[in-house]
Amino acid sequence: MRSFFYVMTALTVIGLAFWAYHENYETQEALSKAEKLQRDISQARQRLRVLNAEWAYLNRPDRLRDLAEINFDKLGLLPLQPYQFGKVDQVAYPPEDLLPITDPVDVINLELAE
Repeated sequence: MRSFFYVMTALTVIGLAFWAYHENYETQEALSKAEKLQRDISQARQRLRVLNAEWAYLNRPDRLRDLAEINFDKLGLLPLQPYQFGKVDQVAYPPEDLLPITDPVDVINLELAE
């Protein structure tokens, strides 16, 4: 009977060792994936900062003004004048929808169905 317990204990220890070995490698793989994701996020943020800087550089008002003057013949852009803006009372708002229940039902005189 003792030998049976020794064998079962040995098999349990071997099984637990295999499980710990397997979990260790899964954990290391998950950690490496997390590190890769962090690197990807860092690179994406850096790329976004570069794109925002490029956007700010290309949208400088003096540069856009110069481009508008250079391409005036093609674009025909003129400075905005106050009369070009609309007023609030000129806006055509859509009509309000009617309520979905337009035919009320008189429930006082209805008899209970049995």
